[in-house]
Amino acid sequence: MLLIGCLLLLSACASQPPLPSKNPLLSLPLQLHVQREQDGQRQDWLLVMQREGGGIRWSMMDPLGIPQARQKLINGAWQADGLLPPNPQARELFAALLFALTSSDEVSALYPGTQERDLIRTLASRWKITYHSSLVFRVDVIGQHLTYRISPLEAAR
Repeated sequence: MLLIGCLLLLSACASQPPLPSKNPLLSLPLQLHVQREQDGQRQDWLLVMQREGGGIRWSMMDPLGIPQARQKLINGAWQADGLLPPNPQARELFAALLFALTSSDEVSALYPGTQERDLIRTLASRWKITYHSSLVFRVDVIGQHLTYRISPLEAAR
């Protein structure tokens, strides 16, 4: 039983989205429109990223303003922000966005194994980012048939 418990714990840790050892230099605050598409279903969210202390605060809400996820990334670890329950899908999205928004100058040092070619950036077998511009891009979560389309909030109107 103990062995099974340890294996489950290890597999849960292995599935955590990769995070850089330090936060990349980002131009914050950002307000983004997020469109999530999976199996023909689509959801729209609004995401605000802002610097807070030594970390980054992530606040995601639906179009009616109802909070969906709030997290802080401090010293390479996620912390709950407020009373919302943990949201692993939001953490995966936030980690993918951090990877996508990291500059080309920093990405190789912060995310070993990154591959970049033309307007596509890939991290191992985790994410594929296809850029239209620095703030308009698509995130494919590899192996999950899950896509996020990201754009600045102003462009989403």
